[in-house]
Formats: sequence, C-alpha cells, structure tokens
Amino acid sequence: MLDKLLSPYRLGNIELKNRVVMAPMTRNRSVGNSPNDLVATYYEQRSEAGLIITEGTSPSPNGLGYPRIPGLFNQAQADAWRRVTTHVHRRGGRIFVQLMHAGRVGHPLNLPQGALLLAPSAVALAGEIQTDASGPQPYPVPHAMSEADIERTLEEYESSARLAIDGGFDGVELHGANGYLIDQFLNLASNQRDDRWGKTIEGRTRFAVQVATRVAQAIGGDRIGMRLSPYGAFNGMTSDPSTIELYTFLAAQLAQVGLVYVHVVDHSAMGAPPVSDEIKRAIRESFKGTYILSGGYDARRAEHDILEGRGDLAAFGRPFIANPRLVSKMKAGETLAQPDMSTFYTPGEKGYTDYPV
Repeated sequence: MLDKLLSPYRLGNIELKNRVVMAPMTRNRSVGNSPNDLVATYYEQRSEAGLIITEGTSPSPNGLGYPRIPGLFNQAQADAWRRVTTHVHRRGGRIFVQLMHAGRVGHPLNLPQGALLLAPSAVALAGEIQTDASGPQPYPVPHAMSEADIERTLEEYESSARLAIDGGFDGVELHGANGYLIDQFLNLASNQRDDRWGKTIEGRTRFAVQVATRVAQAIGGDRIGMRLSPYGAFNGMTSDPSTIELYTFLAAQLAQVGLVYVHVVDHSAMGAPPVSDEIKRAIRESFKGTYILSGGYDARRAEHDILEGRGDLAAFGRPFIANPRLVSKMKAGETLAQPDMSTFYTPGEKGYTDYPV
C-alpha cells in the first residue's frame, strides 16, 4: 500500500496530486540551449508526478557548462519553456525549473561567444568534460569571481526566476548541490577565498543565501526550493569537519528567507559517501518547511520514510527515464523497465521519448 506516497500534498500555494517528485536529470536534448518540442513531449509523458523538477537550466550564458543544456536568460528561452509548462499543466502536473549555474564545471567550447567560465576561486576541476566541437577536453582553470561578477550573477538568478514565472513554471529550484556554482561556494575544495564570500561558515554560505534572498524578492519564497548535497563527492567536492555545522546554519538561513522546500541529495546508493541521519535530522529541524527525500528510493522505502516523518515528498530519478508512467506502475506493483545508460546524454528521441507510455 502506498497511501501516503500517493496522497495529495500542499506545497506553498499549489496542490500536488501526489508526493512523487520527478528529480532533475541532465538529458542534453536542448540544441541551441533552448527546449524544443521533444523536450515538451518528454516532460508531458511524465506528468503523473506530483511535481516535476526540470533538468539543470542555466540562468546565465556563463553557466552553460555542458553541451545542449537549456538556458533561461532571455525571452526566447522563456517562450520555449512555456510550451513545456503548458504540456505538463494540461495533464494536471506541476513543474519547477531547476536553475543551475555550472560554474567551473564547463569549457569555453560549450559556452556562447563572450561568456566566461566563472567560479569562486581559480581552481580547476580534475578530469575532462565532453564538448560537441572537439570531444573530451581537460577542465580549464576558471576565472575567480570579482565582487562585480558576483553581483552580476545574483542579478542573473533574479532575472531568470522572473522569466521562469513568465514561462509558466510553478516555481524554481536553486541547484545548490553536486559541485555546481552555489555548491562551489559552500565547499572548501573550490572556495579558497579569504573575503566575505569564503573562509568562515557565514562567508561560504553567503552566496547561497543571497541567491535565495534575491530570487525570493523577485517571485516569493513560496515558489522556491533549494537542492543540497552534504557530503557529496560529485565534481570534486569534499567534506570537512564543519559540514554539519555549515548545513545546519544554511538550512536555518533558508528558513528565514522563506523558501518552500529543501531537497536533500543522498547519492550513497551510487557510491558517494553516506549522508548521516544526524545531518538530515539537523537540516529538517532547522528548516521546518517541506523536505524532499532523494537518493535511490523505491516506492516501498519512500512510503516508509514519509510515514516515519523523515520527509514530506520523495524524488525519483532514473526510474522516470524508462518508466514515463512511473506513478501508475508503482501503484499497480508492476516491474519497472530499466533505462539505457548509453542514451542518457545523446541527442534525439532514442532513450528519451521512445520508452513505452
């Protein structure tokens, strides 16, 4: 029985038809950095979810780190996203856009002309990144952000959030996880600043809090969530002795700003360090608002953890790729299809919109 997982839920001022969240997943189908009809079909197929959170979408030309990821920093992109949101809404779904500035996780070959690879500090990420122009390339050293760069980026987040509402989104999720720009400020592996944007817990969390504050002033905190990944190791992130204190402080700050949810990532099922119950409990107690569980969930475990009060909603990622009607399948107890990993990031409909609906 999945009575709790499949029950309606009030998220801010919107009603979700169930507590199943489609997690944000990069799919690289937005040729020209703008969502197309294929993208609209993809999300419409999965609109049984109580809430869809889109793939990472850059609020700035500087944040387009990967090939073919969408942006939301001009009116044409907002208009393109409106086709997506219209498709989801006509099926009774709700959809937030995830605003993801990639920061140092990128390459100039993936950026439009005039854009810069920016980060808190001039510290390159180890390894290589895929480019459509020249194949895999080493990560370059990013430009350390000046005060002017930071202010401009905050303005871009604010403008992008307004465009999101203009594009029909029910809200925005700020990507503060997985080693992207907000997380780069939180983490000592990428933030080596000794000014007010680094060093101390208050300094390291300042950018995240300022992004949340500026976006809340633009569209209202009840339309905003933030994704966090304490102990995350993706994109070169590392933990340190102050991790619990940092995330407890950040959660309290986000509560003061008035965000509607936090979305806490636990990638231990994929080999990342486990996220302790202690830090999950600390975040939940400090934030008080809606808490989205995430990390290797199946229906039974999601039902159990929501009943136990560990979270309010549960996010499912890869199961949604190969099972567009995941909610119906979970309700019926059907065996789930497995996705083809070789098509996760390739162009076209194969492995994207051609799974049985």
